[in-house]
Amino acid sequence: MLSLNIPSYSKPSGYQVSELAKPDLSDPKDVIIRVHAASINPIDVKKADGVLKLALKDSYVIPIYIAKIVPDMNSFPYKIGYDCAGIVTEVGSDVTRFQIGDEVYTRLPEISRGSCSEFVRCAEKYIALKPPSLSFEDAASIPLAAMTALQALRKYKGDLAGKTVFVPAGLSGTGLFACQLAKNVFHAGKVITTVSTSKVEKVNELLGEGTVDEIIDYTKSDPREVIKSGSVDFLFDTVGSAMEYLCLMKPQSGRIVSVATMPSGNQLQESSMNDLPNKQNIPIALRMALNTFDCVRNLRAWRYGVEYSYMFLESNGQDLDELRKHVEEHRLRTVVGNTAELSDIEAVRSACQIVYSGKGGLGKVVVKVVRS
Repeated sequence: MLSLNIPSYSKPSGYQVSELAKPDLSDPKDVIIRVHAASINPIDVKKADGVLKLALKDSYVIPIYIAKIVPDMNSFPYKIGYDCAGIVTEVGSDVTRFQIGDEVYTRLPEISRGSCSEFVRCAEKYIALKPPSLSFEDAASIPLAAMTALQALRKYKGDLAGKTVFVPAGLSGTGLFACQLAKNVFHAGKVITTVSTSKVEKVNELLGEGTVDEIIDYTKSDPREVIKSGSVDFLFDTVGSAMEYLCLMKPQSGRIVSVATMPSGNQLQESSMNDLPNKQNIPIALRMALNTFDCVRNLRAWRYGVEYSYMFLESNGQDLDELRKHVEEHRLRTVVGNTAELSDIEAVRSACQIVYSGKGGLGKVVVKVVRS
């Protein structure tokens, strides 16, 4: 099968499309999906460039008994991508929720990574039926980013109804879902976001009129000077600015959840990134350093009377079912900014570079695996 991959850690310019072995059913709870479309997230391109290589190696000696079970597991060539949508082609003997021919979408677990491939294998519990109103391309753009936003908003202690939610980068892959979920599902009283000048007029157009109550052009104004100090109940940090915005948070009840700073060493050790049969131990020095940095951030937040935490996504089919419901009830929409055909490697590299640079993008980048 064709698959987007790299022979060693690389930026998007080094990505290649080549023939790799098609996965087969290795567990009775597994499902084989013929991928129609996949989306690219920042973690995909950062991890492919080796951002976690000091902590979690992607090339190592796999014990023979594990290699027999999952021969294509987490080693080079490194297959790229976690999000995809497609059609079920095979099901394991213990699979109960899906049958051949079902249209599904998923955020693949680490052991199944490689969504930009013609076929993927995935455990049943991570999969859901895709929203029927969406194309495969639109559905593939949702799982990782929307589930991350959903799980982050749930971490607020109490009811967000009527509260003020600040989501920097509201037209980024994760931010666009967070803004909509905050307003349309969690019923926030005020949603604030930041975008660049060229995107200000697009917020209402793409996310829906009234979804965002205050739009700040960060190229012209510092949010710390526009937003009243101590007025924000919940900050979903998608750009690594959690500590900069502490002054905006409501003392004693404010909550910050970040997916863009750094995890603690303990979090990384137990995260889904390390959810593999041969779970690795993070080097103790690195683990202690990450724990120290995390403690410093928590201490800074505590001084403002604010609760801070880093969050890893925990992928599951139940959250995808909930997101499908929100899509079908018109409370959630996606934004696909750039698309590329898997067969056009230069277009794929260019699209992935947009995600890698974090500049010039709008919404999600999608790779079409099955030609339209």
